[in-house]
Amino acid sequence: MKKKIILATLAIIALGAFGYYYVWYGGARNVSAEDAAFSVSSKNIIDEFDSDIEKSNTKYLEKAIAVKGIVSKISPKQIIIDHTIVCDLKESDPSIKQGQPLTLKGRVVGYDDLMGELKLDQCSVVNND
Repeated sequence: MKKKIILATLAIIALGAFGYYYVWYGGARNVSAEDAAFSVSSKNIIDEFDSDIEKSNTKYLEKAIAVKGIVSKISPKQIIIDHTIVCDLKESDPSIKQGQPLTLKGRVVGYDDLMGELKLDQCSVVNND
């Protein structure tokens, strides 16, 4: 009887460890390798979210998109385009300069209607105009 309890406990621990690993590491996407579902300007996508946030969430949320605009702020792992698109970079790129036109591809993770900002993660440079 003790043997069955020990085996059942070990099986539960193994399943729990597998589930934990899969949730954190197994389902990761490589957005830079995906085709962009949409290619938009920063102004157009912000206008869409401002006019109908629910419809825009349905259209863009969790999708890879390419966004074009002017770099307004740079930090090592984040770029802000036109003061409205916040892109978390996968890797920093020292060639990017403030004020330059840029196209970035990333996954839409949400829109902050209070700040009027669209958040993207896993961003990479598509076109360094």
